[in-house]
Amino acid sequence: MGVPMSRAGLILCSGIATQDFIFGVDQMPDRATKYRARQFACGGGGSAANYAATVARLGGKVGLVSRLGEDAIGDGIVAELVGDGVDCRFMKRFAGHRSSLSAIVVDPQGERMIILYMDNELPVAADWVPELPPDSVAVLADSRWPEGNLVMLQRARAMGIHAILDGDLPGVSVEAMRAATLVAFSSEGLAASTHESSLEAGLRKAATMSDATMVVTQGGDGVSWLDGDQFRHLPAYRVDAVDTLGAGDVFHGALALAVAEGQALEQALMFSSAAAAIKVSRFGGRLGAPDRAELLAFMDAHASDLLNGAV
Repeated sequence: MGVPMSRAGLILCSGIATQDFIFGVDQMPDRATKYRARQFACGGGGSAANYAATVARLGGKVGLVSRLGEDAIGDGIVAELVGDGVDCRFMKRFAGHRSSLSAIVVDPQGERMIILYMDNELPVAADWVPELPPDSVAVLADSRWPEGNLVMLQRARAMGIHAILDGDLPGVSVEAMRAATLVAFSSEGLAASTHESSLEAGLRKAATMSDATMVVTQGGDGVSWLDGDQFRHLPAYRVDAVDTLGAGDVFHGALALAVAEGQALEQALMFSSAAAAIKVSRFGGRLGAPDRAELLAFMDAHASDLLNGAV
């Protein structure tokens, strides 16, 4: 028997889509000279596109709202997303502009250095953003396109569906937090958004700015959240890190799907943490995102660890 598809309705991801050129090196570059890569991968990237591809691979119905140039890079980005099962009819291509791309260097410990190119002249206005289809159940927005993402979150709020915000660098506005029903920060994004040095203080301050549920990811140190007034923590699954690129995006995509399916928050965080752990163990950015069968098998294999409270 195959793994069932998600029964959640349409999830719309909003924000950046890129083409990634990923180089695995023996050591992180520290001076201006020539380096030889031991591994290479070329694939789609960008936070919102990674969310969408993750949702699709996990069996969800998903569309992407994003801006691209009318160029060969954009053609490749769209083709790969369509191949993953992402609905790309919500994307807009701008003539005379260039699509975003990244050069990424990954060291043997899985840490990465990213050089991102974005066309600074690409229009930011969100007047073309489509209305949410009636079968929409969630919006997941990144921090890379504030104008469009705020519109998407506000429409989700007005429609009474999940409005999920990825609170990553360069930080998010109070207006965006207020539009969200759930904010999942990175630790760096939480600090940039709240100007608090501790995770608990940052989450508590964020909770004074918005009625959204507040979550913060900490990479290999797990994830923390506010459960009412209680500060809670879930350790990370223990895996050998090969490539951390896109792990946070995979986490957010899986979280949005889990929440849209009606999973309780703690279970949804376990689900999304498992998806991110699998990705970290594989080289190649979002190429390493799991499908649903892989994710469920991974969680089953770690069930005893979860019962013992030591993930």
